[in-house]
Amino acid sequence: MVFSSSTFIFAFLPLTLLLYYISPRIVKNYTLLAASLFFYWWNQNQYLYLLIESILVNYLFGIIIWKSNKRLLRLGTLTAGLTLDIALLGVYKYTDFVISIINDINEMNTPEGYMVNTIPLTDVLLPVGISFFTFQGISYLVDIYRGTCKCCYNPFETALYIASFPQLVAGPIVKYNEVSQQIKDRRTSIKGFAEGIEKFVTGLAKKTLIANTLGETTDNVFASISTGIDTPTAWLGIICYTLQIYYDFSGYSDMAVGLGRMFGFTFPENFNYPYISISITEFWRRWHISLSTWFRDYLYIPLGGNRKGFQSVNLLIVFFVTGLWHGASWNFVVWGLWYGVLLVFEKMIMLTKIDRIIPKSVRWFVTMAIVMAGWVVFRADDMGQAISYFEILAGKDQAFHRMLHQTFKYNINGRIVWTIVAGVIFATPAFSFICGKMKKLCYKNAVSTIVYDLCELAVIFILFALSIICVVNETYNPFIYFRF
Repeated sequence: MVFSSSTFIFAFLPLTLLLYYISPRIVKNYTLLAASLFFYWWNQNQYLYLLIESILVNYLFGIIIWKSNKRLLRLGTLTAGLTLDIALLGVYKYTDFVISIINDINEMNTPEGYMVNTIPLTDVLLPVGISFFTFQGISYLVDIYRGTCKCCYNPFETALYIASFPQLVAGPIVKYNEVSQQIKDRRTSIKGFAEGIEKFVTGLAKKTLIANTLGETTDNVFASISTGIDTPTAWLGIICYTLQIYYDFSGYSDMAVGLGRMFGFTFPENFNYPYISISITEFWRRWHISLSTWFRDYLYIPLGGNRKGFQSVNLLIVFFVTGLWHGASWNFVVWGLWYGVLLVFEKMIMLTKIDRIIPKSVRWFVTMAIVMAGWVVFRADDMGQAISYFEILAGKDQAFHRMLHQTFKYNINGRIVWTIVAGVIFATPAFSFICGKMKKLCYKNAVSTIVYDLCELAVIFILFALSIICVVNETYNPFIYFRF
């Protein structure tokens, strides 16, 4: 049950909102928690117990950390709690990756002609959202240890922080000190609810109208690498994926933020037009903001942050972990280190101030080329496929690929072209800027204000109607970040 499914939109969400708003204020948290646990059970009932175990472990360890006056006991409890959180993530997400590495090493060290002793893979199913709710558990323990917030004595409030359904399975990652007070005392309003609906519909439109349309082309292109694709098709595929992953994840984040507003929460924004960045540093300040700030606060700064002599090493460690967080394969490790090395290099360039004389247009072009190259590695099934894709992008073996010119004609059509155009436009703040200017002009008199509000309402209604048509008629509706 994803946010862009008819089950969620027409059944789960209306019923949850109804039960929440008719519930007395004292039981609203319990109503929302019950709905959140049901939501997770619906998506993956066999792993509900893992979510509950994570909640109980972090709740109990949080109390011990808060009540203890002995520094060593507090530190030891924190270490034990973090170890359990990370172990949970490690067992279910990285066991097979470690086994495959061991098997590869054994194969390399086994003489030719001898049988290789391989360890069978566990083929364990990855629990949905485990990367997100374990990180929130870590945030809870660390924030209590640092004293940036008090521990929560009510286990149901702790459970609501970790398991709240809007951001449970794919973020944004919410730090405990950001919402602890909202969990205990928050207010809903007509204005906030309306803002939540607008945000949710915007995210739904991003997902259904843009991401899903481009996603089908992306999947077709990458699935055809082994049989052969031409260079224009390869470029079409990576352009589509670059836009797809942005609108897929930012759309989900917008829906999560909007749902939070409907229930009185204010969750942090997760994207801020990352594709207008003119440096890799800026890109990571704008892309998946909640993950970037989480790693900054809970890994980069504890490692030493920007201290002289340590910054480069710390950056490499953080982005190695960032890549590994996204997935248990060498692709993600390479993708993370790709950015780590580039950020170290960029810091060195900035020290020379050479970047200041380079035109912004050139810096943007280089940044986007780097980002798109990274997305090739991110999307490919393995590094062999990624290398093959780079070779096709560069025009290698054109004598062969000229025979496949029809693949580009097969994958391109008017709908894809217009979706790419729309995706490029809305990936910049230009449209929002124009709307903001119009709003200021219209709000100078009452009549214009009413007209603007009606137009805005009409746009939201049209987007919702078009999105629902897509939800009902199309079967292609995956969420990329569900697998993380």
